[in-house]
Amino acid sequence: MSNEMTIDEFCDNYDACNEGRQWAMENCTSMSEAWAKLKPEWLIWVATQKGVLTDKELRLFAVWSARQVQHLMKDHRSITALDVAERHASGQATDEELYAAWAAAGDVAGDVAGDVAGDAAWAAAWAAAWDAARAAARAAAGAAAWDAARAAAGAAAWDAQAAWLRANTNPNFKRQ
Repeated sequence: MSNEMTIDEFCDNYDACNEGRQWAMENCTSMSEAWAKLKPEWLIWVATQKGVLTDKELRLFAVWSARQVQHLMKDHRSITALDVAERHASGQATDEELYAAWAAAGDVAGDVAGDVAGDAAWAAAWAAAWDAARAAARAAAGAAAWDAARAAAGAAAWDAQAAWLRANTNPNFKRQ
């Protein structure tokens, strides 16, 4: 017998919506197959559930998502925050460096308050620099993914995020 959770087990464990559960049950035979077929917004939801991806994968996903709106970032501190967050996720930056980058990105928010593009850029940088580095990496990845998807080109952003997740992660669907 496989050690992989069934679709029903996964949906029960993570309180999946009825629509997603029904679709997966009708169109897939395993969670691995579902990972390959899920529509992008469902894939992102699955990816951000506890234990599916590693903290490092989620942090790198958050940074990658924020980089999709990097062109909106007018202040170098926001981009620096992404660089530091990415290095931190790979173990190449300290918590202190991350905190300093987070604080600098926070200063950017004050500098660009009221500017919608600036707010979106700050939110992405802040999420990547701080939340992505904390134990709540799942929330950060989800927030960065949702924010970047809204700020970027809608469905195209969802598709790009799903493609990145499928190409750069190794989801864990093993029974606990």
